Amino acid sequence: MDNELPKYRLNCTLTFGDIYGQIIVWLIVIFLSLAGTIALWSSTRQAYAFVPIGVILVISLPFLVFAFVTTLLNRIEFTPLEEVNTKKLSLNNPRPSTQKPATSG
Repeated sequence: MDNELPKYRLNCTLTFGDIYGQIIVWLIVIFLSLAGTIALWSSTRQAYAFVPIGVILVISLPFLVFAFVTTLLNRIEFTPLEEVNTKKLSLNNPRPSTQKPATSG
């Protein structure tokens, strides 16, 4: 049957190191917003102190999700199964040598 769809192997090579920097930067942003909240805190205007946290979370979270998703999508590989089988066969059965063995005499 020539109408069969080719089969692919899905391989995800994402590691924690790929997103580690993104998480650290986002944590720094959160801690800076908390520092700003503490700086704006007063007994009369407590509601104004919480506004920066909400604004920073609402603005920064989509950027974090976008960065993580694009990193994940860049680490996904589709390999045709025929290619994988060919590689396995070539590793298991190396080509026979064309050199003649040395003889004494």
